[in-house]
Amino acid sequence: MSLIKTISDLHTWLAEQGRNSKTLGLVPTMGYLHEGHLSLIRRAKAENDLVVISVFVNPTQFGPGEDFEKYPRDIERDYQLASSAGADIVFNPEVGEIYVPGASTEVEVKGNIQKRLCGASRPIHFKGVTTVVSILFHIVQPDRAYFGQKDAQQALIIRKMVRDLHMPVNVVVCPIVREKDGLAMSSRNIYLSPEERQQALSLNRGLKKAQGYLASGTEGCRTVETLKRIVREEIEKEPLAQIEYVEIMEAETLEDIEAIEPFRSALAAVAVRFGKTRLIDNTVLQWREDYNAAHAAEI
Repeated sequence: MSLIKTISDLHTWLAEQGRNSKTLGLVPTMGYLHEGHLSLIRRAKAENDLVVISVFVNPTQFGPGEDFEKYPRDIERDYQLASSAGADIVFNPEVGEIYVPGASTEVEVKGNIQKRLCGASRPIHFKGVTTVVSILFHIVQPDRAYFGQKDAQQALIIRKMVRDLHMPVNVVVCPIVREKDGLAMSSRNIYLSPEERQQALSLNRGLKKAQGYLASGTEGCRTVETLKRIVREEIEKEPLAQIEYVEIMEAETLEDIEAIEPFRSALAAVAVRFGKTRLIDNTVLQWREDYNAAHAAEI
């Protein structure tokens, strides 16, 4: 296990490992690793001969007034955690290594898939994400790259970028990892006060209530406006919650829908602020009368 800071050293290490005859998985992160990241590393290790995890706090995906300077960083901690999960290399470049002097090339996926949800309030965010991920793909040249479902919109956008540009990378999206009480794991959870953290559980509760109502088979249970109202009302019970959005959209395109159609997936997604901390969460909703009726009591 090594910590590498430069592209040239990374390429030297990959050549020494016989990269051309081995499969390679990449787990891109901004560091301050938690169990969600570690689950991605373990999945990558199970499916590849070599695993590279990048730790890079990407300045181009932060807007004015966002938390780039304060974003938690602890590379020694990240190194130890990544090693314990099975990573072979931690790639931790400086900003100037990724964005060479005078760099002016950007990669942007256009359309509703990046304008909606988080893109509505963070207009430069996803352009920064796709640009840095494209750069990392070119540097590392992985066979597979691993992302979490918690950042569902990001995963959809990266998949579209890969498809549109014919990038030879298989994008693997892994399930959300939650704390025991249901809070989706995030590096930003450390910003929450005890009271804010307790109230933040309303995000998952609201999404689960919508799942339960859909599964109940009640008349009108597939109506998007009704399901959104259920989620919103649950979150609004918490006085510290400032809702940015509660949306239910087609799961692949993020286009508007009026109801959950049989055998079609919808993405229920929320963004809520508690104090200065912005949290996101989501779940995939599906309607199958035979399945939902049999499993309604389990949700």
